[in-house]
Amino acid sequence: MKHFSAIAFILLFLNNSSLFGQNPAVIRTIKVDYNKTEGVLNTMFKECIGAGRANEGLRADWQQQLAMVKKECDFKYIRMHGLLTDDMGVYREDSKGNPEYNYQYIDALYDFLLSIKIKPFVELGFMPSALASGSQTIFWWKGNVTPPKDYKKWEELIRNLTQHFTDRYGVEEVKTWYFEVWNEPNLSPGFWSGTQEEYFKLYEYTARAIKSVNSAYKVGGPATAGAAWVPETIEFCAKNKVPLDFISTHTYGVKQGFLDEFGTSGTVLNKEESSISGEVITSRQQIASSAMPKLELHYTEWSSSYTPADPIHDSYHSAAYILQKLKQVRNAANSMSYWVFTDIFEEAGPRFTPFHGGFGLLNTQGIKKPAYFSYAFLNQLGTTTLQNTDTSSWTTKNEAGDVQVLFWDYTYTLPENSINNQQYYIKDLPAKLKGKVKVELTGLKEGKYDLKVYKVGYKQNDVFTDYLAMNQPKQLTTQQVDVLKKNNNGAPIATATVSVDAKGILTRDFDLHENDVFLLKLVKR
Repeated sequence: MKHFSAIAFILLFLNNSSLFGQNPAVIRTIKVDYNKTEGVLNTMFKECIGAGRANEGLRADWQQQLAMVKKECDFKYIRMHGLLTDDMGVYREDSKGNPEYNYQYIDALYDFLLSIKIKPFVELGFMPSALASGSQTIFWWKGNVTPPKDYKKWEELIRNLTQHFTDRYGVEEVKTWYFEVWNEPNLSPGFWSGTQEEYFKLYEYTARAIKSVNSAYKVGGPATAGAAWVPETIEFCAKNKVPLDFISTHTYGVKQGFLDEFGTSGTVLNKEESSISGEVITSRQQIASSAMPKLELHYTEWSSSYTPADPIHDSYHSAAYILQKLKQVRNAANSMSYWVFTDIFEEAGPRFTPFHGGFGLLNTQGIKKPAYFSYAFLNQLGTTTLQNTDTSSWTTKNEAGDVQVLFWDYTYTLPENSINNQQYYIKDLPAKLKGKVKVELTGLKEGKYDLKVYKVGYKQNDVFTDYLAMNQPKQLTTQQVDVLKKNNNGAPIATATVSVDAKGILTRDFDLHENDVFLLKLVKR
C-alpha cells in the first residue's frame, strides 16, 4: 500500500513512535534550532538543467514536460547540444559562397523557453555542414564536429546570431544569458576533430564575435569532459587577452571512460566518496590559483553516469545519490546542471523501451523517476538555512516561518569486482534497514502545526521497480502509463496535525532504509 491513513499517522505521532517498520537503534540525530540560522540557501542545484539537442525542443511532448519541470523544480537555465546543426536550419551559402542565415527554428525554441521563464545557457555547436571543414559527425542525428572551413565566416555567424538575439530579446535579457563555446572538445575525435590549439582558436573567434555585439555578454568554456583544460583555458585567455567570463566543464560518477555514443559500454559507479564533488572542488581551486581567480564555475553536465543506457538513472538509488553529491559540492560551483531533464533524447537514436537507463529525470512518457524528486524536494526548501551538523540533510525555513527538513541515506550497494551497472540496477533491489533517524526541532512557537511527510525509496516513488512488477512491457498502454504516474506522483505519504507546547520542541523518529529520501514540511496553523 502506498499511503498511510491520516488516523494511523496521527496515532503514530501521538505515540512518538517510528513511522516505518520496527524500532532499531538511532543511527543519526538531526537537531535544529528554529532561531539559529546560517544564511541564505545556496540554490546552485537549480540554476541549470540539461536537454539533449535543440531540435528535440520543438516537440510538443518535450515542451509539455519542461513546463512541468519548470513549475515543480524551477530550473533557471537550460543547456542543450545542436543549436547550430543542420536540423535547426541556421546556415547555408549561396552559389557564390555568401553566407545566408535563418533563425526561425531557434526563435520558436527560445520564445517557448522564455515564455515559461527559463533562460538559455547557449551552447554554440555543432558545425553547420556548409561551414564545416570535414564530414565527421557524432550521434544518430549527425552533429558535425569539425572546425570551420573559414574562421571569419564562423565569427560572422556568431556575431550575426548574437545581434539577432539582441534585436529579438533585448540587451538586458541577453546580458543574463551564458554563451558556452562547443561541447567536450577534449574528447577528440568524438566531439572535436581538431586539436586543443584549434579549439582555443575557435574559442577566441567566438568570444570576440559575442563581445563585439555587447561587451557585457558572458562567454566561457571549455565545456570539457572530466574537468579537463581548466588551467590551460585560463592561461590561454589571460596570455592572449581573450575574453573569459566563466569556466564550464563536466563530470560523471562512473570509474571509466567519458563517451559512450550509442549506449553500449558497461559502466561501474565510482565508490569513492569524493566522486563528482572532488572534481568540482579541484576546478574551483584551479580557478582560485589562476590569473582570473574570480571566474564563475559552471558544471554544465553532471550525473551518475555518462551513458544513455545506464539503469542507475532509473533506479531509486539515484535520488539519494544526487542529493549526496550536491550537498558535498556546497558552494564550489555556481551551477550544477544535471544531464538531462527528459528521456526524449536521441543521441543513440530513438529509444525502443520506456525504461532503458536514459539520462532523464522523466521518461519518454513523462513519468517521474526517483531522480526527479530530488529536485522537486529541493525546490520546496525555504530561503533560509538553519544550523545543522548532519551532512546528509538540508534544514530550512521560508519567509512565512514554515520549516522544511530534507534528509537521506546514501549507501553504495554495487557488489565489487563482479558486476557492472547494466547488470545490477536492472533488478528488483530491496533496501536494507539502516536504523532510526531522530529529527528534533527546537525553538518553535507554541501551537498547532500541519506536518506533511514525503518519501522516495524502494517501492516509494520508485517507478522502475513498479515497471519490473509489470513484467517490463516494451510498450506501455495508456492505462499502464496512468497507473505508473499515479503511483509515482510525489504525494505526501502521510499528513498530521501536531501540537507544540510552551517548550517549543517537536521530536519524531523515522526508520531509514538504504537510499531513502525524506522531506518533512511543518506549517504553523
